[in-house]
Amino acid sequence: MMWNKNQKIFFLVSLGIFISASVLYLFVGPYRVGTREVLNGIVSFLTLGKGETPGARVVLELRIPRMILALLAGGSLAVCGSIFQTVLGNPLADPYILGVSGGAAVGAVLSFMVSRNVSGGVFLPLFAFLGAAISAFAVYALAGVAGKRSRGRLILTGVIVAAFMNAIILLLISVIPPGRIPGALFWLMGDLSNATPGSVRLLFPLVLVSTCVLLLMARGLDLMLLGDETALQSGLEVERFKTILFVVVSFQTGAVVSISGLIGFVGLIIPHVVRKFTGSLHGWVICGSFLLGGAFLIVSDVIARSVLAAGAMPIGAITALFGAPFFIYILRRRI
Repeated sequence: MMWNKNQKIFFLVSLGIFISASVLYLFVGPYRVGTREVLNGIVSFLTLGKGETPGARVVLELRIPRMILALLAGGSLAVCGSIFQTVLGNPLADPYILGVSGGAAVGAVLSFMVSRNVSGGVFLPLFAFLGAAISAFAVYALAGVAGKRSRGRLILTGVIVAAFMNAIILLLISVIPPGRIPGALFWLMGDLSNATPGSVRLLFPLVLVSTCVLLLMARGLDLMLLGDETALQSGLEVERFKTILFVVVSFQTGAVVSISGLIGFVGLIIPHVVRKFTGSLHGWVICGSFLLGGAFLIVSDVIARSVLAAGAMPIGAITALFGAPFFIYILRRRI
């Protein structure tokens, strides 16, 4: 791929924002730490150490996992949003419009009901992932007629499944034990506090592999920009290609939301910003979306942790403050 001037400027600015936000992130919090403690925490994370001081352990056990989770979640949701927008041919598509998030939410609330742990315990990531996978499969199966799935039918089916999942969530919350309701609601609004060194080490290879698979499929995605018929005439097996994309993106979304909770609008905002500077070729869009999506969620979490002195706001509320006006902007321009 050849770099033009806009692409060079975009990637340099995105990389600068990402690095600056990541460094700032490790210093922000109610417990003040110095540069030496931050460096010791980073070294301990890379060497599987335990940290020499209390400050280094705060960086090691709390801030580095949370920063990495923000990067992985923001980058993944942005990449998945860019893929859904191409596959569905709809600028308003993101991982949530197909009901994947609704399925994950149902699984999460069920985990709060069956687990003795008020935070959902080990059942939370498992149930959330299974809920996302089942919901994605239901959307894909219900949208198929005579072996074909039109873009409009997939979106309508996703909206219907999402509405159905929301109804199930309300029913489950009405019968959930009162002591577990705050944990369930906070998770539904997006929560990065579940990040641990173990959870991010588990999530990292899953995100890396699925993102690399999507990069390998970038050429086919570029053909799909020309329309299904043109892509088919160019030798692309469109329906099979869509099925593989759907499985990979649903897997990546389910893996992320099982740990981070429901964080909306990242997959809607970031791909549009990236395309503005890089063009529509998916090699650029996927790389740029991952970089800028991660930086966006890191900045959003810094804001969420800094607004309230007594604790952090749900990060989903911060992304919604950015995303709702952007949604209206896209709606007025494209629809």
